[in-house]
Amino acid sequence: MAGEVVKLPPGAQELVSSARVDAGFDALAADLGPLVAAGNAVLLGVMNGGLVPLVRLIDRLQGDYSVSYCHVTRYRGQTSGGALEWIRRPADEVRGRHVIVVDDVFDAGLTLQDVRHACLEAGAARVTTAVAFVKEVPRDAGIAPPDFTTGLTLPNRYVFGCGMDLHNRWRQLRGIYALRPESG
Repeated sequence: MAGEVVKLPPGAQELVSSARVDAGFDALAADLGPLVAAGNAVLLGVMNGGLVPLVRLIDRLQGDYSVSYCHVTRYRGQTSGGALEWIRRPADEVRGRHVIVVDDVFDAGLTLQDVRHACLEAGAARVTTAVAFVKEVPRDAGIAPPDFTTGLTLPNRYVFGCGMDLHNRWRQLRGIYALRPESG
């Protein structure tokens, strides 16, 4: 409900307000709009984290495009990432299309790199990457940054909200949160 106060997990602190997140998605949609308008685009959400950013973009993008998903995971409900595990690779609808990959956060960059490669293997004509947030972390040389972002940068902390989870919960939060260091 509008105006309803959301009960947060104990020790949570807001890092990015929902208003700033909304403004970031407005900017990202404006950047992606011409790519969608050019035609033959498919927005490919990376599940589960990319679900919320995908929906937030769908609300803002006009035009004739399709929506699909792939599912690859590193966290499996934990607070640190492990090896990539594919659950659903990009499907046949990416063949010959301009695929716009939508994900929640760019941290190490491994997931986005693998998804881009899988789209090309599946026959995508072009792959563009878009992420909601970029985390301030060191990355291996050779990891390509996302093509587009909301412009919002997050500290090197475990964050949740707007698609990112805390123990498989709290993805629905409209702002970005982290636990206070003393909260664990």
